Amino acid sequence: MVNIGSESLVPKRNMMRFKEGILPGHLILLWRIQFGTFTTSSGYPKYFEYNYGINAEQALKEVIEKGYADQLSAMDSLPYLNAAQLKAVLKQFGLKGYSQLNKEGLMELAQAELTEDQISSYFTIRGYKITPAGTEILANYPEVVDRHPKKKY
Repeated sequence: MVNIGSESLVPKRNMMRFKEGILPGHLILLWRIQFGTFTTSSGYPKYFEYNYGINAEQALKEVIEKGYADQLSAMDSLPYLNAAQLKAVLKQFGLKGYSQLNKEGLMELAQAELTEDQISSYFTIRGYKITPAGTEILANYPEVVDRHPKKKY
């Protein structure tokens, strides 16, 4: 085994493709997406490169192309904005009566009064969701997620 600084090579088991043509790193990316917190502004942890040997940005494109995940629309990505950002979007369209609304109310107002085409250019953050095919492939290889280190709370 060759050591590079304090890091070592990616384990061989993490570089073996499954019959579907994906790597364990792709499964970990899907596992992260399923929590509903992964967005276009999310950073990619170093473990994708160092532990799984993948470029996470490229892997995200691959899982979307294979139909395992989808990028959400602007309307579906409203929950990723905070109340101030939502108010700024509503203000751009001259809507009234939102100053006392909470985040849920602001999202409801935006969904009722605006269209996807109207709001899509006002913010760039988009969420991701796992598809049924992604959920299925994740369930087919639980050992990959089981081996992945989890945060201890």
